[in-house]
Amino acid sequence: SCCLLQVIRPEPCGVCGSRIRFGKTAIKCCQCQLLLHTKCREHCPNPCAPRPRHHAWPREGVLADFAPSTRPLVPLLVVQCVTEVETRGLTETGLYRVPGAEQLVQEWKRRLLRAGGVLPALSSVTDIHVVCGVLKDFLRGLKEPLVTFSLHPAFLSAAGEQRSQGGAWGKKRLPLIVISNATTDILDDAACDTALRHVVSKLPPANRDTLAFLMLHLLKVSCSPDCKMDVLNLSRVFGPTLVGHSSANPTPLTIMEDTPRQCKVVARLLSLPPDFWRGFVETEQENLVLT
Repeated sequence: SCCLLQVIRPEPCGVCGSRIRFGKTAIKCCQCQLLLHTKCREHCPNPCAPRPRHHAWPREGVLADFAPSTRPLVPLLVVQCVTEVETRGLTETGLYRVPGAEQLVQEWKRRLLRAGGVLPALSSVTDIHVVCGVLKDFLRGLKEPLVTFSLHPAFLSAAGEQRSQGGAWGKKRLPLIVISNATTDILDDAACDTALRHVVSKLPPANRDTLAFLMLHLLKVSCSPDCKMDVLNLSRVFGPTLVGHSSANPTPLTIMEDTPRQCKVVARLLSLPPDFWRGFVETEQENLVLT
């Protein structure tokens, strides 16, 4: 819910960044405390998230440390970056592949983390690739990836990878089946999808909701002809970021071996129907929109 109020002290609009002048009427979200011009209401980030108990977020932590207390459990930084990208970035070639200026990425990430639940407007960031960089760097900087260390092997297995007796990973094959006297060795996509759905449901709630929110976003990016970022390209970019490794300190050999597997997991996740992901982030509509 939101309320109308008269501005006594000029403050910047949380959507457009312009100052709301003294005496003007403004809108304030009762849930996330966002203040905005009445004319900017329709451009308000969606979903909005409740303001964290502490004003500043930790410099590092697991995803749950940055998540709101009510569903969907998606950190406001992630929501704001995604909203900004979808507002003005879906016509940019190489979205998430083309890097933004590293200095600006780090500067904006620090500003957003210091701000906690009251985030500065990203509309003032000229280069949308910087916003993409902030999102990727935030996810990379977590103490544990969205695919948790404990569930990492289960995600690889569900995506069609399994560890052989020698310890290496290879393509997972279903048992041999006989059809019309012909033995066919197949990799069952339907079985992989079922297994993936099951293992996604085992993620911690904040990881699960955020993964769902990001999958829906990346599907939009993959459908944009201007971006030229199909599922394969996006899985290469986000595989190491979202899937990571099974421990915080992988060996160089593990890093090399994990790279194609990480991409495969993300590609498989993006192949799941959007309605599956919407089930996690649209279950409580009153927490998703500013009304």
